[in-house]
Amino acid sequence: MMDRRTGSDVLIVVPCLNEEAHLPGLLADLLRDAGDALVVVADGGSVDRSREIVRGFADRHTNLRLLDNPKRIQSAAVNLAACNYGAGRRWLVRIDAHAGYPERFVERLVSAAEDRRATSVVVPMHTQGSSCFQRSAAAAQNSLLGTGGAVHRHPGRGQWVEHGHHALFDLTLFMAVGGYDEDFAANEDSELDRRLLAGGGRIWIEPQAAITYHPRATPSALFRQYRNYGKGRARNLKRHPAPVKLRQMLPIGVAPAIVAGTVGLIAAPWRAEALFLALPVLAWVTGSLLVGALLGLRSRSACDACAGVAAMTMHAGWSLGFVAEVLNGCRLPSSPLPLKFSDPPVREHSEQMPLIAAVNG
Repeated sequence: MMDRRTGSDVLIVVPCLNEEAHLPGLLADLLRDAGDALVVVADGGSVDRSREIVRGFADRHTNLRLLDNPKRIQSAAVNLAACNYGAGRRWLVRIDAHAGYPERFVERLVSAAEDRRATSVVVPMHTQGSSCFQRSAAAAQNSLLGTGGAVHRHPGRGQWVEHGHHALFDLTLFMAVGGYDEDFAANEDSELDRRLLAGGGRIWIEPQAAITYHPRATPSALFRQYRNYGKGRARNLKRHPAPVKLRQMLPIGVAPAIVAGTVGLIAAPWRAEALFLALPVLAWVTGSLLVGALLGLRSRSACDACAGVAAMTMHAGWSLGFVAEVLNGCRLPSSPLPLKFSDPPVREHSEQMPLIAAVNG
């Protein structure tokens, strides 16, 4: 269990939307180790038993709150909880309900931040699935095929980084830079990291606090997720221009290659040379399926052998979202203004009605 004197400096926020399958185990583990840390579940309007589950735990744990999140998205949930409950606390911890966490997770984060004098601590992710499609997606996301070598997607040594899976923030700096930009439905974490670094922050990735991530359960859900990722990345580059990394540059060409290949196949009966337009997409499909098959052979898993299909779903969604956003001529709103603390809501029947802080004018 976390030292109670340390825990009193910590605000833990759990954005939630229809997470009844994960909340019981997550809250039991979290509250067991939380000490005096305040845990806030910010619910975006769940229609399953999520709210009932939180109320049941809150009846037994005085340091648990349920907060309504009218904007529904995760970025708004974290901002709202920080504004309403962050005053007087040093650290802000973000917990995603759709993940698994090691014992003493929060304590590990705080220790890493204090030992390294970091203003943010991020963590590696290992993806793990239960259904066959989830296992194929996990195999892709745990490999270069699906992540291109992103540091936080592969366990390694602790080091200073520019981005990773969000876990802990210095609350003062988080508020000063404006918290998450609520105009970003995805890639809001990377966008915030750019502002944190510009504000003098330092981001440490802590391998001893690696988490287990559970991927989307269907191809359509995975496609939508990565389409949003691609859109968010393009929006991030609009606000913070920077060279595109090779691991991101290659997937950008997938959607244009699919269009070109389709045109080539349609035109081939009239002009055979049009088939050359299909070569890039053919190379992508062949390479993805081949790497997926090799992953399956290595793990001796037929589900892992389908990693190429999952990876193509991810690539195509990411590319479509990125290209569509680039072609969208709309300008982004200005960066968010600093957040401000407000008085915490009055506790009534273990549920909190939010006092919305005017933050992003």
